[in-house]
Amino acid sequence: MDTLLEGDKVTTQKLQFLPAYVLITPARNEEAFIEKTIESVIHQTYLPIKWVIVNDGSTDGMASRIEPYLAKYDWIELVNLPVRRERNFAAKVYAFNAGWERVKDLNYEVIGNLDSDVSLDPDHFEFLLTKFSEDSKLGVAGTVFREESGYNSETDSLEGQLHVSGQCQLFRRRCFDEIGGYFANKAGGIDWIAVTTARMKGWKTRSYREKSFFHYRHLGTAERSMFAAAFSYGEKDYYLGGHPVWELFRVAFRMVKPPYVLEGLALGLGYGWAALRRLQRPISKELMAFHRREHMRKLRVILKNTLLMKPVDKFTLLSE
Repeated sequence: MDTLLEGDKVTTQKLQFLPAYVLITPARNEEAFIEKTIESVIHQTYLPIKWVIVNDGSTDGMASRIEPYLAKYDWIELVNLPVRRERNFAAKVYAFNAGWERVKDLNYEVIGNLDSDVSLDPDHFEFLLTKFSEDSKLGVAGTVFREESGYNSETDSLEGQLHVSGQCQLFRRRCFDEIGGYFANKAGGIDWIAVTTARMKGWKTRSYREKSFFHYRHLGTAERSMFAAAFSYGEKDYYLGGHPVWELFRVAFRMVKPPYVLEGLALGLGYGWAALRRLQRPISKELMAFHRREHMRKLRVILKNTLLMKPVDKFTLLSE
């Protein structure tokens, strides 16, 4: 018993030195998953000083799932926005900003954007906040994630360790202020724009594979099919400035993986259709050039390892 008490004391002392953080969750029609997310957060070993859940005009019973927790946990707040007809990624930013307004005057060092359809290990935020306390140049942090389909962002994505997935992103407050928060781009890519801009401005951005979280909905499929989601991702690759040579490689990579053949095809069709229409790009020429340089660095590593018959660790293609 004495050993356990001593261990608890050490843990408490450790948590006292971690930076304070807040969470914001834009949520729309997530009645099926929101309680799983709430249960994950309230059982964290290191709790946020404030968690704002923004009900973005839901038409299901999501709000009724949240309300019982509000009386028990005074650090959780629900903000209800009016019902809206259109659904796009810019709306998610507007919902996030409504939550941001509720925490601006609080004394915190890290701000997190947490989706409403995830489950986290109890020490998820303790782990990430420890990383922030250890490195003052760390601007954005997160972990890899898994899905019920078997998808694992560590092994099935070419984004790698320098990208932080939008389902759970933590930003150092100074970094978030410097990049101007999230850019309300209707077509998407808001998480990518934020993370890549931070890296371009000299901040470290990092996903860690020592921890992971579970994402209940297949990437990008909210209110649409997986084929449509992949087509949309292809369009996004174009208007976010993805290098065409890299895109060919990415499509080929997806098409040789049996479960994702149709998704790979849809990805290529989306990119090609966007290129034919010459969709307007919402990012600066500077950010596009930075992005394309990273693509070519990745491709060189892949080709070099392939020629030398060495295994390719997609997660570590780029290093800081």
